[in-house]
Amino acid sequence: MEFQEVVRRRRMVRRYSPEPVDPAAVDRLLRNAVRAPSAGFSQGWGFLVLDRPDDVARFWATTTPPARAARPDAWLRGMRTAPVVIVPCSSKAAYLDRYAEPDKGWADRDEARWPVPYWHVDAGMAALLILQTAVDEGLGACFFGIPAAGVPPLLAAFGIPGDHTPVGAITVGHPAPSARSRGSAATRRRRAAEEVVHRGRW
Repeated sequence: MEFQEVVRRRRMVRRYSPEPVDPAAVDRLLRNAVRAPSAGFSQGWGFLVLDRPDDVARFWATTTPPARAARPDAWLRGMRTAPVVIVPCSSKAAYLDRYAEPDKGWADRDEARWPVPYWHVDAGMAALLILQTAVDEGLGACFFGIPAAGVPPLLAAFGIPGDHTPVGAITVGHPAPSARSRGSAATRRRRAAEEVVHRGRW
């Protein structure tokens, strides 16, 4: 698929068909993810891949607030149909360690030197490559946040190291035939480049 078509067709898919996802396609998502840029080539990311029904079910059980799990809304019911969930994580320590190396020279590892948490930024770039690759593979995907209360049980349930922070999660699968644009994108227009691009001065 042409790159411009991938960009044009990328959207968040919130309901999936029962068709399984080819493991080779999942591998391509992840191989492209690690091609993302990272500050200092720190590459402080990690990806938890859940592609077995029991693991996917455990993800939803550990991250969904009990009241919502008892009465799931349309969004949650649709998202739980995804056969694959990928959790991109970032490691702040990897960046602080990298920039304390001789070629960078920030030996004190002071977090205040970072006006922006690039460990999260870079993990987000990797997540976008997963979303774009899913389109190229003929798949659907959706990036979403994990509720704060769900993060500690997620770390414990899947053995995610304490120095890695989940920046969100990505569902992956074949879009359901009835899957159409929902959420904010269905009710809000996309802002044109001319509205947000400022040339020479804001």
